[in-house]
Amino acid sequence: MATNDTPARDSVIIYSGGLDSTTLLYEEQRRIALAVTFDYGSNHAEKEIACAKYHCKQLDIEHIVIELGFMSRYFNSSLLGGADAIPSGDYDEVNMKSTVVPFRNGIMLSIACGLAESRGLKRVLIANHGGDHAIYPDCRPEFVKAMDGAMQAGTYDGVQLAAPYTNLTKADLVRRGAQMGVDYGHTYSCYRGGEHHCGTCGTCTERKAAFIAAAVEDPTIYEK
Repeated sequence: MATNDTPARDSVIIYSGGLDSTTLLYEEQRRIALAVTFDYGSNHAEKEIACAKYHCKQLDIEHIVIELGFMSRYFNSSLLGGADAIPSGDYDEVNMKSTVVPFRNGIMLSIACGLAESRGLKRVLIANHGGDHAIYPDCRPEFVKAMDGAMQAGTYDGVQLAAPYTNLTKADLVRRGAQMGVDYGHTYSCYRGGEHHCGTCGTCTERKAAFIAAAVEDPTIYEK
């Protein structure tokens, strides 16, 4: 039984193994009963899943991988089309719009909500942040609010959506993670999915900038 010093494990986290969700995993570790990674056929899925398994093992958190192969077969996105389809350059709407996987978070949240209700859990955690808003519609505050309402209305126990980073920057997340001692060397962000981060795609440039802005040493190996 949980005490005042030991919160109940009442949450499911959508956990990719990337920098953002790893920060949230460590910050909420005492309340997380289950981490779920979705393999929807992205270029970097293998690398991210390996990182997700690593951190869940470190924290002794149950981790499952759910395959969503239909998305890579039927959805259009450069994130599903191989490394050469990913644009280089800044992390902005013009450059990164092709990487949008239509309604990805909506699909994953629906499944995570079902998992939460099936296990008697109260919350679903997602690590979207403020830098995503201009690019990804299913990371914006209005989406989070609407999805939270749909989840509560559509479950007997009123499963809630918690998205505590919605209005924070990626640099904010790096600072928080550094304070907790998160090993960011075991996280993966590159949309090209190579052995090391390419250093030139939008997610790599965003990652580099976040460590610089946070004044935290970047342990990432970049090809360029």
